Amino acid sequence: MVYKLSFEGPLAATTTIRVAVTDRDLAQELATQMGRSQMEIVHEALELYRRQQLLADMNRDYAAMRRDDDAWREETSERDVWDVTLGDATGG
Repeated sequence: MVYKLSFEGPLAATTTIRVAVTDRDLAQELATQMGRSQMEIVHEALELYRRQQLLADMNRDYAAMRRDDDAWREETSERDVWDVTLGDATGG
């Protein structure tokens, strides 16, 4: 089935997407509990998922860099250069 979620407010541009009935019901339940629109709930959930994926990707890449001795040495050398700025006149 296709459900059109009704959205209002600053995120007013809308489209229709297919979602499972259980997901539609959960979005409605959360919206009711939080006193917010389904659009806001879905938007926030997607934004949190995007951030979670970004952090997972960064963690994977960081772990790969740690396993590569040359890349890790370059990273720590660059950190050492930046650490010099801690003693500048700003007192930081």
